[in-house]
Amino acid sequence: MRIFKRKLYDKLLEWKNNRHGKTAVLIEGARRVGKSTLTKQFAENEYESYVMIDFSIVRDDVLELFNHIDDLDYFFLQLQFRLGVSLKERKSLIIFDEVQKCPKARQAIKHLVADGRYDYIETGSLISIKKNVKDILIPSEEEKLFLYPMDYEEFKWALGDNTAIPQLRMLFDKKLSLGDAVTRKLMRDFRIYMVVGGMPQAVDTYIETNNLMEVDRVKRNIIQLYEDDFYKIDSSGRLSMLFDAIPAQLNSNASRYQVASAIGNNTDSEKVLQLISELRESMTINMAYHANDPNVGMSLAIDLNKYKMYIGDTGLFITLAFKDKDFIENIIYQKLMSDKLDTNLGYVYENIVAQMLTATGNRLFYYTFPTETGKHNYEIDFLLSRGNKICPIEVKSSGYKRHASLDAFCKKFSSRILQRYIIYTKDLQKDEQTLFLPVYLTQFL
Repeated sequence: MRIFKRKLYDKLLEWKNNRHGKTAVLIEGARRVGKSTLTKQFAENEYESYVMIDFSIVRDDVLELFNHIDDLDYFFLQLQFRLGVSLKERKSLIIFDEVQKCPKARQAIKHLVADGRYDYIETGSLISIKKNVKDILIPSEEEKLFLYPMDYEEFKWALGDNTAIPQLRMLFDKKLSLGDAVTRKLMRDFRIYMVVGGMPQAVDTYIETNNLMEVDRVKRNIIQLYEDDFYKIDSSGRLSMLFDAIPAQLNSNASRYQVASAIGNNTDSEKVLQLISELRESMTINMAYHANDPNVGMSLAIDLNKYKMYIGDTGLFITLAFKDKDFIENIIYQKLMSDKLDTNLGYVYENIVAQMLTATGNRLFYYTFPTETGKHNYEIDFLLSRGNKICPIEVKSSGYKRHASLDAFCKKFSSRILQRYIIYTKDLQKDEQTLFLPVYLTQFL
């Protein structure tokens, strides 16, 4: 499989050059998001030698060494001997891959970093699930980094295009309109990213075959891998059911995720919170919580019982929505690629906006409040905190320009608003106080 350029590489380089072994890095991310590949690439390029211990397939004689962490001279001597690698002080990297499978190794980081001979990177998924951290002391010497599916710029890099995103950045900064013809072309390119997604294996298959059916097959395998993980965590199947129900939940247009409709009414609230926490820790989803007071400190007004869930990768989302049907029956593929996505499939755009906002470091919040009649709710899809103000975002799946929810929200909280956005599928426009952004510009918010 191709090795793709990832933005997290630069953060790893910054860590290496600035920390000089005083901390270890823990890279968290969903399965198959590219953690191991990135770390191995970094080790090969930036160090004279490295050791990579994959705890999902580690040999027993190597695993046994973590019982002797009190004698580091013995530990390093045996590690080099058993793995056939020569380690060089301050010039070698030791990688603990899938470290959640060996809690002793993660706990050893404290002593290994204090020793100072080598650098350490850990990678893991489902890293904070209770059984992975039970009875171990979490090392304070860890710096956490998060690897998400390939963002749109990384996707364009994979296709050999290094100029598109800087040009879009200039377009955003100058608030320039490009006209309908250019916008249609840019949207066509972006829709390919939406259907392929950002999982490296899916991107590689798209480049290799130019065949969306083959890409869909890869994505189905990844989803099955996630399902297998969920059953290992929760053998009742409820965790898997919560994940599978996300497309249908978004399609229902409810103001929150309805747990009962996904797993029934027989699960107590404490267990539900635990299941949701485990799903969130898997990094296969992005959570958006209701902010009861939409202000700068939205984390202080979070409602843990009122939330929406989005799939971490929109390519996987599109496959999951029709998981039980054949590829040719997936109408989202058909309608996205022909630019005829129905309004009732607009949740696909809501998912990609959630993905893009998360990838740029934003926590996701939304807000609902009753209309004047009380019969319906206004809803702001996403809220961003910027300085001492907030930016409300409403997502549209077409060029539809009505924005009653946004108007009502900005009237209600007028003193708090910095900029109001409509994210949609047409050209950049400004209408009074509202900035209409084509969805591919979301990455710059």
